[in-house]
Amino acid sequence: MTWTVAPEPYDSPAALALWRAYYTEVSDRWYLLHEGHRTDPAELERAIAATTGAELLPPKGELLIARYDGEPAGSAGVRLLDAETAELTRVFVPAGMRGRGGAPLLVAAAEDAARALGARRMILDTRGDLVEARALYARLGYTETGPHNDDPYAEHWFRKELRGREAVSGRPVP
Repeated sequence: MTWTVAPEPYDSPAALALWRAYYTEVSDRWYLLHEGHRTDPAELERAIAATTGAELLPPKGELLIARYDGEPAGSAGVRLLDAETAELTRVFVPAGMRGRGGAPLLVAAAEDAARALGARRMILDTRGDLVEARALYARLGYTETGPHNDDPYAEHWFRKELRGREAVSGRPVP
């Protein structure tokens, strides 16, 4: 079984299915933690429809889809915030595919995409309850910083300087 990662339109069937799965999981996690119930289905539909992913269109962004043995198995988005800063967003691997190395590959591909867009640094935000995400970013060389936005759900902010391409292990790639 092998992983591949490639750019894909934000509105492709695979991208839409992964966006729905991502948003459902993070929304349900928040509501279960804070209010003891899953997301109201009508609210979920409104939120999914309101955030299309159009900000991930070239030339200012890119959506990457990972496939495991040819099947959609993850996503990551990059969008330029300014000439030198890209934001990493929508990093997601469905629960059944986790632990197989897809997330580090997606983040590495997103870093490559950010470099190709001209970025010299990558920033991101996440929530406190997404402990797996925070551990992943720290493991991949992201440093926790102060806030860079006022997103009401953001609780942790990270940054990484994008130098030459590095392998997932952290060693430079020739």
